[in-house]
Amino acid sequence: MEWLSSFPHMDDDMLRGLKKVIDEGFRSFTRAYGDAIESFFDPLQFFLIQSERLLTDTPWPIILLIIAAIAWLASRSWKIVAGCVITLLLIGYFDMWEDTMKTISMIFVCTVLSIIVGIPIGIAMSRSNRLQAMVNPILDVMQTMPSFVYLIPVVMLLGIGKVPGLIAVVIYALPPMIRLTNLGIRLVDRDVLEAADAFGSSAWQKLKDVQMPLALPTIMAGINQTIMMALAMVVIASMIGVQGLGQPVLRAISNQYFTLGIFNGLAIVGIAIIFDRISQAYGKRLQRHLEIVHG
Repeated sequence: MEWLSSFPHMDDDMLRGLKKVIDEGFRSFTRAYGDAIESFFDPLQFFLIQSERLLTDTPWPIILLIIAAIAWLASRSWKIVAGCVITLLLIGYFDMWEDTMKTISMIFVCTVLSIIVGIPIGIAMSRSNRLQAMVNPILDVMQTMPSFVYLIPVVMLLGIGKVPGLIAVVIYALPPMIRLTNLGIRLVDRDVLEAADAFGSSAWQKLKDVQMPLALPTIMAGINQTIMMALAMVVIASMIGVQGLGQPVLRAISNQYFTLGIFNGLAIVGIAIIFDRISQAYGKRLQRHLEIVHG
């Protein structure tokens, strides 16, 4: 390993000095603007608390009926409805209902935020090759960065709590929403766009009435992937105060509680399967509907 010593590298003192300058700069920024940034996210905290309260305070039979109705409307499949109901009944039977509702509320808020942020960026990327070339490397970094690293700047700025964990999850789960919105709009058939132009459609009408409806199955796939990535981040986000199924898993790791970790891990898997089956079935129904309309 002696050859490593000959590898060109920055002087140790210079490297330490550079790290110190960056760290001190970030700390100064946090001290100066941390409170303002925290207050900026107050509406987000209110939204998260209210959605969590709604799910945890609503009696479980009503939640079951609502999720069964959503599953039926999205899939028109009794198998998927039965699978969702049985999975939730098992979660409740093993006393994980409250943590599951907290996790679902967080995933719901993360998904709504990802849609609000991701779809406009994806639309803008689809309209500009230059913007796509600029944003794609950022998305590559966001998708390949180790998930633990997201927690560092968020915790330094906002401390420990629900909102920092939520922001970290959204940053981790956002790229598929942006990428697949961009892809879906770019894949719209040129002949359809030319027909819209021939009818005198404006750019807004073309986007609203032609591109978005035709791109909807691809956008639904983006929503599906965003939900899956958000669920994958649940355990890591629990390290900075996000409540739900991640905290028992973290406690099980710390104290070597095998069954606690396995049961809560399986509950996360169960929720992931429910979300995946519902969103995929809805995407397929949309695809079939569009093929009938335009076929």
